[in-house]
Amino acid sequence: MSRAPLAPYPALRLRRLRQADWTRRLVRESVLTPSDLIWAMVVHEGEGRIAVPSMPGVERLSVKEAAGAAREAELLGIPAIAVFPHIDGAGKDAAGALAADPDGVIARAIKAMKDAAPGVGIMCDVALDPFTDHGHDGVIENGRIHNDATIDRLVEQGLMQARAGCDILAPSDMMDGRVGVLRRALEADGHTDVMIMSYAAKYASAFYGPYREAIGSGKLGGGGLANPPDKKTYQMDPANTEEALREVALDIAEGADMVMVKPGLPYLDIVRRVVEAFAVPTFAFQVSGEYAMIRAAGLNGWIDEERAVMESLTAFKRAGCAGVITYFAPRAARLLGA
Repeated sequence: MSRAPLAPYPALRLRRLRQADWTRRLVRESVLTPSDLIWAMVVHEGEGRIAVPSMPGVERLSVKEAAGAAREAELLGIPAIAVFPHIDGAGKDAAGALAADPDGVIARAIKAMKDAAPGVGIMCDVALDPFTDHGHDGVIENGRIHNDATIDRLVEQGLMQARAGCDILAPSDMMDGRVGVLRRALEADGHTDVMIMSYAAKYASAFYGPYREAIGSGKLGGGGLANPPDKKTYQMDPANTEEALREVALDIAEGADMVMVKPGLPYLDIVRRVVEAFAVPTFAFQVSGEYAMIRAAGLNGWIDEERAVMESLTAFKRAGCAGVITYFAPRAARLLGA
């Protein structure tokens, strides 16, 4: 006796899960919240706010304004602020002497922000480039960035920041061994609770240009042996992946509590590999060039800017980031709370 053929397997229609907002929210794999954001902020030595032309909507903030921004971050649910300095050109020199100034703009901004919003974490960039007249991240000797001499200066800078009340030190210089030396210095100075988020995989990228304007960085390549033309001898080659994993492994072994990949969106493959290889919180920096491109396209009406902002930030979470440093943080937090 022949049997009737089996009914075809019911059609699998993935669109069923997309048909309504509530179903899309129910099955969403990556969720962005204000707690995933670190607000990238530039402070300056003067009064009020100063617009950064290449980053529409971003302003350099005075110490007083930074304190107000910290209160705003607390209200928006943003857990931390990454603070970067703009220093008057007259105060810069080849060695970046003001980087460790205990009365400088960074020390004053840390104190003002912690007083205004004690529950907001403060992260400080540990690097010399905002303070050097040549714009490099280290001490130059015979046309090269001197690794160990630079680390000595970075430790002085990091200890000043920790003593001022900074919660997270973020060395971005890419000198070899700096995390271990900084960690030992913090322990010896009694700052055992100060965290280190290393710029473990920081690439020699074209996407940093607007940031250099924001901090008033010196012009690279203008002084022969006194000023190398680029940062390719210490920042990573954009073509490399395996090297990033080696850099991350070294920084973790030296005592980094968290690691970072920089830039962000063009390097999500690196983020994913780091997340899969290491059991440490991994962050990415949506850098100034990324911000400027989205903002410019939005201002010109070429893209839906709000959607692009949220889509780009969600991409970091999808790649596995614990969080993202971004100039869009307050705007994104407001959109998430809407």
